[in-house]
Amino acid sequence: MAYGFMDIARTQSVRDAQAEMGADHLWTNFKGDRQSAHFTEQEAAFIAQRDSFYIASVSETGWPYVQHRGGAPGFLKVVDDQTLAFADYRGNRQYISTGNFAVNDRACLFLMDYPRQARLKIYVHVERLALDTDPALTDRLSDPGYKAKAERIFKLRLDAYDWNCPQHITPRYTQKEVEQAVLPLRERLAQLEEENATLRARLDAQKT
Repeated sequence: MAYGFMDIARTQSVRDAQAEMGADHLWTNFKGDRQSAHFTEQEAAFIAQRDSFYIASVSETGWPYVQHRGGAPGFLKVVDDQTLAFADYRGNRQYISTGNFAVNDRACLFLMDYPRQARLKIYVHVERLALDTDPALTDRLSDPGYKAKAERIFKLRLDAYDWNCPQHITPRYTQKEVEQAVLPLRERLAQLEEENATLRARLDAQKT
């Protein structure tokens, strides 16, 4: 089968679990062609709109760790069709992901679009770069308006990605999305209030 993401994810234990649940035939006899070694314009556009994502790493003791990353929309950059990168800003200074990547550079990203119930999963290898290693890349990833200190750059080399079905994704909306949605209602309310005030003024004038 041509299904890059499942080629990585479908280990023997996963195959065993699929067989136990009667689902192994779905993947053993997969007839589709889901190439995922290069980002297309669809993935690039989706990534550029995201203001957050989740990234999973694994420690040398085998414990997984999932971290939430957030910033302005597009802070995760598509450098080319096989590379992502983002500036790593100072947070709580636990450095769990940073330490994990020093011993295991494999990671999995989940990018969510809750309103449209879309999810993009990405397998990558992570490279940690000092800010002065690639000044041009650092400049591209830097956000002067972001109130935090950049400590390093994370460069992510694509292995495979996959789109998930929308099942079980509850739509959620950011404050900005809610404000945009209710803006026409607020404008209409202001218009009605102005019209109401005008009518009241006319009635008051007629009474006098």
